[in-house]
Amino acid sequence: MSSSMINPQILGEAADWLVQLHSGTASPSDHQAIAQWRSRSAEHAIAWQRAEALLGDLRSVPANVAMQTLQRASRKEGLSRRQTLTRLGLLLMAGPLGIASQHVPWQQWTADQRTAVGEQKNLQLPDGTQLLLNTDSAVNIAYSPVERRVLLLNGEVLINTANDAAARPFIVETPQGLARALGTRFCVRTEGSRSLVSVLEGQVQITPELLKQNAIIKAGERQRFKLNGFDSAETFDTASLAWDKGMLLASNMRLDELLGELSRYRRGVLRCHPDVAAMRVSGAFSLRDTDASLRLLSDTLPLNINSLTRYWLSVEPRV
Repeated sequence: MSSSMINPQILGEAADWLVQLHSGTASPSDHQAIAQWRSRSAEHAIAWQRAEALLGDLRSVPANVAMQTLQRASRKEGLSRRQTLTRLGLLLMAGPLGIASQHVPWQQWTADQRTAVGEQKNLQLPDGTQLLLNTDSAVNIAYSPVERRVLLLNGEVLINTANDAAARPFIVETPQGLARALGTRFCVRTEGSRSLVSVLEGQVQITPELLKQNAIIKAGERQRFKLNGFDSAETFDTASLAWDKGMLLASNMRLDELLGELSRYRRGVLRCHPDVAAMRVSGAFSLRDTDASLRLLSDTLPLNINSLTRYWLSVEPRV
C-alpha cells in the first residue's frame, strides 16, 4: 500500500501525533498511545512509517532549523492547529526525495579540502593539476615520489590532469576503488555504495576494491562501480555535464531525479510527491540559485511548491 492510498484522516492523525511527540510535553503515556495507535491497522502502521521518515528528515537539517520548523508546525503565524496539521499531512503524503544537509563524518571535517552545501572550490595541485570540488565534497591530497593520489571522501570532483615530470600515475581513490587517469579530464562522484566516473577527455581506468580486474572508459562514456563489480558503461553528452558552470542541463529527465540533483545544492529538505515523480522535464536550471530553479518549475509545469520554511519544501501536483 502506498502512502498516497492512505485515508487522509489517518495521515492527519499521524501528523497530530508527530506534533505532540516533538512538542516538548510528550509523556510516557503519549508514547504508549502512539504505539497503540500505529498497531490499529496496516494503514496506521504505514502512516506512522511516513511520520518517522519525516522525523528523520528533521534530524538531517541543522538543529536550529529543525527547531524553527517544529515551532512553526505547532504555532505558525496565520495557521490554526488544524491547518498546520493539514500541511503536515500533505508532507506525509509526499514521497521522500533525498535530502540535503546530511550528517558529516569526522573524516570529512578533517579533510585537507572540503566544501559546504552549495559551495564550489578551485584547487591547483603542486604538479599543476586542476581540481574543482563540487557541493558538499571532501578530499585528501596524498602526493608521494611514486604517485599522485587524491582521496575522494564524499561528493564530486572535476579533474584536469597535468603532465608530470616524474611520470607518476594520477589516481583518484573512492570508498569503492580506484580511478586512474590516462592523460585526461574527468569527473568522479560518490553515490552511496557506488562511485561514478565520467570522462570528458582521454581515458580512465577504474578498478573496484574487491575485484581483480579493471575497465577502461573513454571520452563521452561514464560508468558506475561498487566494491566488487561494475555497472554497464554508458555514453553521455559531455556538454550536459555543466555543474562547473553552475548549471544543470536536463533533457527528458524525471522530475524526482532533477529535484534530487537540486537538493545537493541547498540546505534542508526537498520532497517530491509520488504522483509527479515520473514527470519528464527538459531545460537549463541554475544550481547557484535553486530557489529560481524551483520557481521555473512551478511557472512552466502544473506543480506547486509548498513549504513550512524555506528549508523544508515539497513539490506537489497542482490541483
